[in-house]
Amino acid sequence: MKNTIRAALAAAALLVPAVVQAQNLRIGLREDPDILDPTLSRTYVGRIVYMALCDKLFDINERLEPVPQLATGFRWENPTTLIVTLRPNVRFHDGEAMDAEAVRYSINRHLTMQGSFRRSEISEVDRVEVVDPLTVRFVLKTPSASFISALTDRAGMIVSPRAAEAAGRDFGARPVCAGPFRFVERVAQERIVVERFPEYWDAANIHFNRVTYLPIPDNTVRLANLQSGAVEFVERMEPDDMTTISRNRNLRAVAVDELGYQSLAINVGNGERANTPLGRDPRVRQALELAIDRAAINQVVYEGMYTPTRQPFPPANPFHVRAFAPTERNVDRARALLREAGVTTPFPVELTVPNNPDLRQVGEVIQAMAAEAGFQITLRAMEFASSLQAATRGEFQTYLVGWSGRVDPDGNIYTFTRTGGGQNDGRYSNPEVDRLLDAARVELDVDERKELYAQALRLAFGQDIGRIYLWHRKNIMAHTARLSGYRPISDGMIRLQGMRLQ
Repeated sequence: MKNTIRAALAAAALLVPAVVQAQNLRIGLREDPDILDPTLSRTYVGRIVYMALCDKLFDINERLEPVPQLATGFRWENPTTLIVTLRPNVRFHDGEAMDAEAVRYSINRHLTMQGSFRRSEISEVDRVEVVDPLTVRFVLKTPSASFISALTDRAGMIVSPRAAEAAGRDFGARPVCAGPFRFVERVAQERIVVERFPEYWDAANIHFNRVTYLPIPDNTVRLANLQSGAVEFVERMEPDDMTTISRNRNLRAVAVDELGYQSLAINVGNGERANTPLGRDPRVRQALELAIDRAAINQVVYEGMYTPTRQPFPPANPFHVRAFAPTERNVDRARALLREAGVTTPFPVELTVPNNPDLRQVGEVIQAMAAEAGFQITLRAMEFASSLQAATRGEFQTYLVGWSGRVDPDGNIYTFTRTGGGQNDGRYSNPEVDRLLDAARVELDVDERKELYAQALRLAFGQDIGRIYLWHRKNIMAHTARLSGYRPISDGMIRLQGMRLQ
């Protein structure tokens, strides 16, 4: 009998290394991502899933510096010609080689595919040339201060040409890239499952066999899943969750200032929903801004943890314009502006809000504040990915929407503000703002570039009120204490390299 027990224990001991290797990770997401196609997608949670599926030419480090990923390095031949060298022996999940031709194909796909959200991010590209299998030449139309930064996100993700050609616009249903994990399945609003790709170029740093992403929009439910062990990691928790997490010795939380912002997008030119005094008259938009107390919203909903703002650049960004501070709430002036605009009060406005508890609460606070100034706001709560699609179609008047932010300031303003920008849902347009943003994109002198952005802010958001910025958030991530290797970086991404469960 003792020999049998010893044999069983020995067999169990031999299984331990296999169990460690077969670790699975479950991540609770704040929303369900939109389409998983780097060219056509725009959600923050989609970017989190891409960290498993799709490597980029470059990533960023803790100091927010671009670092090679699928690339091994780069050099500028001249101000408009960039040479990028590629990592050898990299394979896509379908076994095809990730080479210079695949890079050329992917960049051209971003530039030419109908509905591409990447086109305006890399619009300075004139052409991409294959020098040899591991060398690519980017020829730009103009010098660019932001181009390398653009390649650290979806514009720099390289897809399998064979898979993309075979799937066409259905590529997002089964994406094929060159990341550490390959796609297994997706059940909308329920789960996305990926599994370890054995041929990944950095396979030694991947310690999970499978990762499951679970959309859990309710913060309370997301935290309960973490506490019960149903998930090991949750993203973007609320400030009041920090106390609960800190009291639990089995959990860890980290709060990092993000690169982006929360804002009210306003429909000023996208279809019939723009044909209202709010869309046509900047005085009405200014009145709405003056009705809002950003600091009060921050205190009521977020325990004062966030930073009120009037611009897309957070205070830690060197391009933050300190003189362009948030407006003080002024109900009397707001009412006077509505009278000047000839608006009959109460003036009806529909506000679209993502269907998250905290954002619904923000909508309710704005609703109450605006009522005092003469606005009658109706809230329209929608699932997040659906709300983005509705915004693209112009099916909104105002829209409470966030942006996770980018390292270079161009990534926080150009595509949202310039005429024809891929994420300019409200179709804001001002030729002088366009000129300033175009000039800032190519200006290499930092001080000159700062001044160009400062002028653009004063015109677009001080004079025209094309968008109302509200606050800069903190990314509050929480995980089981058994998890190690998570690197908190201000872009809020969950990089799986080096992470493991004890």
